[in-house]
Formats: sequence, C-alpha cells, structure tokens
Amino acid sequence: MTINDILKETSSGLLSNKVRTGLTMLGIVIGIASVIAMLAVGNGATNSIQTRIESIGANLVVISPGAPRTTGSNVRASRGSANTLTMADVNAISNGVTSAKYVAPSVSTQKQIVAAGTNTNTSIVGTTPSYVDIKNIVIDFGTFFSDEQVNQMAKVAVIGPTTRDDLFATGTDAVGQTIRISGNEFIVIGITQSKGGSGPSSADDIIYIPITVAQQFLIGNKYVSAINISAQTADLVTDVQNQATDILLANHNITDPTKADFSTMNQSDMLATASSITSTMTYLLAAIAGISLLVGGIGIMNMMLTTVTERTREIGLRKAVGAKKFDIQIQFLVESMMLTIIGGIIGILLGIGIAWAITLTGLLIAIISPMSVILSFGVSAFIGIVFGYYPAARASNLNPIDALRYE
Repeated sequence: MTINDILKETSSGLLSNKVRTGLTMLGIVIGIASVIAMLAVGNGATNSIQTRIESIGANLVVISPGAPRTTGSNVRASRGSANTLTMADVNAISNGVTSAKYVAPSVSTQKQIVAAGTNTNTSIVGTTPSYVDIKNIVIDFGTFFSDEQVNQMAKVAVIGPTTRDDLFATGTDAVGQTIRISGNEFIVIGITQSKGGSGPSSADDIIYIPITVAQQFLIGNKYVSAINISAQTADLVTDVQNQATDILLANHNITDPTKADFSTMNQSDMLATASSITSTMTYLLAAIAGISLLVGGIGIMNMMLTTVTERTREIGLRKAVGAKKFDIQIQFLVESMMLTIIGGIIGILLGIGIAWAITLTGLLIAIISPMSVILSFGVSAFIGIVFGYYPAARASNLNPIDALRYE
C-alpha cells in the first residue's frame, strides 16, 4: 500500500463514525490542554514570585528574630515573632559589617486606616530612610521621611498606590492629606510608585512610617521585626551574612551558633526556596492533568478494538486478495496516531487559549513554554503508537478464513 492509500483508508475509517471519533479524541484534547495550561500557570507563578523577590531589594540579607532551624527539622522556631533584635543590634551591624552598603531595621503590623470618611486594613512598616535604597522603593509623589523625622518621631507617612486608591480618589496626589492609625493622625508626605502584585504581601498596599513612631505608638516595645542589609555587591552577600551573624552572636553572648536567637536569609536562599516550591507544585499539577491523557489513551485503544471487531470481514477480505500483515497493522496504527495527533493539535490550541484567558483576567501572567508544547505533541503521538499497537497487531493477526466467516 502507498502512503496515499493508507491516508485515504484512515480518513474513511475515522469519518465513518464522526461522533465516536470526536468523543474519543476529546480525551486527548482535554489531557493535552490541561497539561499545557497547568504548566503555563506554574511557570507564570514561578516567574511572578521570582520577580517579587528580586524587586524587594538588591543583594539583600534579612535577619529575623527567633531560633534558626533545629537539627532534623525544617521549621524555624518562632521565627519573626520573638523579641530578640534591638536597635543596639542594628547599630552594631551598621558599624561592624564593612561589606554592607545600607542597613535598615523594620517593624511591621496590620492596622485599620481611616481617611476622608473611608477606611481600609493594610500593612504598616516602621523603618528608616535607608529602607528605600534596600527595597528599591521609588517615590512617585512627594518624598520619603528623613533621619531627622525619625529622630524627632514625626507622625508622617508614605503610602503605596493601592492604599492611596482605597483611601482617596484613584490616581490622585494625596500628599498633604491626613490619615488616622490607631487614633494617631499622620500626614501623608509621599506616595510610592507601583511595583505590581496583589494580596496581603503586595508592595503597593502598604504604609511606611518612622520606626520610632511605630515602636512608640503602634507596637508598644523597642524591638525590631527584621534587620535588612544590602551588600555592596552580589559577591559580598555571603560575607555580609557571616559578618552580621558573628556580630549578633557576640552581642547576644551566644557561643554556639546552633543556639542563636535569630535567623538569617539572603536573596538567593529566598529565590531557591520559592523556585523549589513552585516547581514542585507545577509538576504536581501537570502530573494530575496527565492522568487525563492516560484515560484518553485507554479510550483510543477501546475505540480501535471496537473498530477492528466491526471491520473483521473487511480485514479478511483484504487479506484474501493479497494484503500483507504489515499493511493491515500499519493501517490501524496510522488511524490511532491520526486520532491522537489531531487531538493533540486541538489540545495545544485549547491549552494556549486557556493560558491566554487566564492572563487576560489579570490574576496571573501564564507563561507558555515552547518545550511544553513540543513535549505535549510528542506525548500525543507516543500515545497513538502505544495504545494503537495492540488493536493494530490484533487486526493483522486475524485469520482471513475466520474473518470472512465473521458475522
């Protein structure tokens, strides 16, 4: 048989029962579309998290209160919630870490904010002016507060664009307006430029105030929630981390580093941890979606076995007039592959469409990897071969005499 003959026979066989062919192909379509969409969502989530981590600062080292990881455990005991870091530690690090470019302490809390007859619940960060340079904060309107305002405990605030939109008219310059936090009035002196993102950790839905004011009027103690350090260069991040650790161990009179009452993490650690988690979730989602591919493959095998049974007399007749075993096998194998390849192409287009629709919602930018498309197409062809082989072999092994007698 020529290739043209095989394609004609395949088209005739598949079009003889269009509904059954379409329903069988649907399993492959859904499976391929699910895999591509899930991988696109996973890639988008990974990229989004990495972008956010990179945007929070350059060459960053963060020191948090609380014990580091204990032996045999991945959990940091009371990390971030303990009261172990003070301004004395901040000053010691500022003076002692030679590789540091900027050092800024911070305290954080969540409060209800009232302004102009409206209110919102948002994050409040008390810090110093160096925080702007460490976290790559850009001021869109007004200015950030100064060291003098920190020392004088001035009740001034710099707000994010989302907080501004929640409290005042969208897109307006709210500099000079008054907001109220826990009964204390603050004058808005600046509005930050949007960094994007949403949710409770959004850099746009936030308020910055002097750390002295936050400690005195909102937190009620002199401890800090974190010490943020920016190294002079990326190569010095580890050196900064080690120097800061040694200084704090000496300050806290701790000789055994495993018993430290603080923990350190650099930007590379954050990226590695986030990438590991999101990659695991991406592959898990793809594996779950891949189950539908297996179901689709089984559906194709079932259809092809049914087709072999229905066309038993035809197979016997073709063998009787000289068709070879190989010709019969190739015909049914090509039919199976045609089903999966066409279904795979439709599934790829559908998966790309789903990813595009998710991106349009604005919730997440779904990123389609060319490798996922190539892999999906290859998988669909492979399924056609694997699940089509047994029906094709069964058809080619039919005895022509028995096949002609089949009713």
